Amino acid sequence: MKLLEGKVALITGGARGIGKALALKFAAEGAAVAISDLRFDDNMQATLNEIAALGVKTKGYASNAASYAESELLAENVLAEFGRIDVLVNNAGITKDNLLMRMTEEDWDAVMAVNLKSVFNLTKAVQRIMLKQKSGSIINMSSVVGVNGNAGQSNYAASKAGMIGFTKSIAQEIGSRSIRCNAIAPGFIETEMTHKLPDDVRKQWISTIPLRRGGKPDDVANVAVFLASDLSLYVTGQVISVCGGMSM
Repeated sequence: MKLLEGKVALITGGARGIGKALALKFAAEGAAVAISDLRFDDNMQATLNEIAALGVKTKGYASNAASYAESELLAENVLAEFGRIDVLVNNAGITKDNLLMRMTEEDWDAVMAVNLKSVFNLTKAVQRIMLKQKSGSIINMSSVVGVNGNAGQSNYAASKAGMIGFTKSIAQEIGSRSIRCNAIAPGFIETEMTHKLPDDVRKQWISTIPLRRGGKPDDVANVAVFLASDLSLYVTGQVISVCGGMSM
C-alpha cells in the first residue's frame, strides 16, 4: 500500500527545488497534490505534468504565501477542489544574504514575510480545515541555519529559527485534535540555488559535512513522507535535521 493513499497535500513553493521533490514523492506515494508558487509559469506547468503522470489528481495555484488574504483564498480553493487538506507543507522561502552592517531593512522584511509570516498565514488558514477533520499533519521547512546560525544570513537564520518556535507552539495547541506539527531542517541540499555557488564555496561546505556530500532534494522528501504519513502519528513538535551530520 502507498503511504499517502487517499491524502491531499498542499505544498507551497512546490514548483521547483525541494518543493518539487516533495510534490513528486508525495504523488508517488498516492497523495493528491496541490502546489502553489508566486506565479503560474512554465516551471509550475512542467511540475504539474510530472505529478499528473504519476496518476494522481493535481492542481497548481499562483499565490503569494506572504499575503494573509491570498493564503486564506488558497486554502479555500484547495478545499473546494479536493474536498479536504490532510497535509500542509510550508516550503515557500527566499534568501537575501548579507552581513548585518550591509543588510537593508527591505531585505530583512522581505525574508521575514516570505519565510516566516507565510507559515503563520497558511497554518492559520488550514488549521480550521484540519480542526473540523480532527486530523492533519503540518510540516514546516526550516533549516540547519535556523538551529546553528550562519554569518551573513541573520535574516534567514532568524526566520528559520522563528519557524521552529512556531512549530513547537502549534504542536502544543492542536495536538489534542490529532493534528501534528513538525519541522524539517535541511542542510546543504543540491538545488538550483546551491549550484550557483562558486566551486570553492561548495567544496568548503561539503568538507564540513560528516557524510562528505551535499544532500539531494529526495533526502528531504523522504523525511517529509514519513511526517505526512500515518507512520508518524505519535510524532509532533519535533525538528528533524536532514543535513548529513552538519548539526549534531
